[in-house]
Amino acid sequence: MTSPFPETKTGLRFSLASLAVTGCLAAVLVASLPVRAEDANPVLAKVNGSEIRQSDLALAEEELGASLAQMDPAAKKDNVLSFLIDLKIVAKAAEDKKVENTDDFKKRLAFTRNRLLMDSLLATEGKAATTDEAMKKVYEEASKQITGEQEVHARHILVETEDEAKAILAELKKGADFAELAKKKSKDPGASDGGDLGFFTREQMVPEFSTVAFTLESGKISDPVKSQFGWHIIRVEEKRSRKAPDFEQVKSQIETYVTRKAQAEYVAKLREAAKVERMDKPEEAAKTEAKPDAAKPTDSKMAPAKK
Repeated sequence: MTSPFPETKTGLRFSLASLAVTGCLAAVLVASLPVRAEDANPVLAKVNGSEIRQSDLALAEEELGASLAQMDPAAKKDNVLSFLIDLKIVAKAAEDKKVENTDDFKKRLAFTRNRLLMDSLLATEGKAATTDEAMKKVYEEASKQITGEQEVHARHILVETEDEAKAILAELKKGADFAELAKKKSKDPGASDGGDLGFFTREQMVPEFSTVAFTLESGKISDPVKSQFGWHIIRVEEKRSRKAPDFEQVKSQIETYVTRKAQAEYVAKLREAAKVERMDKPEEAAKTEAKPDAAKPTDSKMAPAKK
């Protein structure tokens, strides 16, 4: 391995200049040493001598979650730290009043403890299951179902009555621009985009609409089509065989799916081994005991992300 230090021809004899360079280099090396654990987790405040550290702030942010979503980082930090300070103060007051000795507190503490134990274990099980191999396998299986399915790219103009639809069709036959007519006359939310629906599969539209759209040739315009939403004039722009999205594009969805599936299967396995007695439904409990394999998780397929 190449040495980070330049070799000199003078052996152990160093000039004052080289000593100065060495000193600068030492300073750089010291600055690049790993930060000490206590420096990485600094004390942010003290309440009656009790410390609040950066790690406490991070945990509180995780717990408070959605309520902090709209805050900028500085305001978020200030609000969470203020909350933790109040938490320390009020918790100490509760201790002084022996709140922890009440039955209600003990019940809530037991519930919270069980919830935290469950969440921690399931998080561990879910994380262990989300390997690259497992996620790629789910992706490949889902891709096989998606690839080859036909998609249509179409525009439409939606109006209230058949007469309106016929009048629009007459304008189109005279050479009117479809997108411009859609912007002016369609009541569909996508009218501002010229009635553009993008690509869709047969199942993503109501049957009356899909039947016509998938029958029309590219570039053709339909006769008026009635659906529960009103009357449509459809223009097919393009047809293609559907392709699966890239793995990276849907990786987060696959990770969520694999995690939840692993957690559900783990809970089902534990439940299967446990003796559960439902006092509110004794008949149901009896059936469960008679058929221990009755409730097994079923594999669900990854829903393809709509493009």
